[in-house]
Amino acid sequence: MYAIVRSGARQEKVAVGDLVTLDRLSAEPGASVTLPVLLLVDGDKVTTDVKGASCTAEVLSHSRGPKIDILRYKNKTGYRRRQGHRQDLSTVKVTAIQAGK
Repeated sequence: MYAIVRSGARQEKVAVGDLVTLDRLSAEPGASVTLPVLLLVDGDKVTTDVKGASCTAEVLSHSRGPKIDILRYKNKTGYRRRQGHRQDLSTVKVTAIQAGK
């Protein structure tokens, strides 16, 4: 059984026991969070109307992603701008997927 869950602006395919890296969650490491389920697949049975279904995950750690360099340059004008970005991330472990009614 696996599910498609929403976290932030993205969707992730998860199964029980998977480690998933998501955008930073407000929960502390060791806390449990519930992710909304959009699609549930159990063998050949695919359910898109998942009222009451939920996915429970445990927050393992918080970290930062790789550095992304942003360079802006315009030829012959002396315009150069350099900027960097590192995304805040959370690693979670899926502990349970409950099917709805």
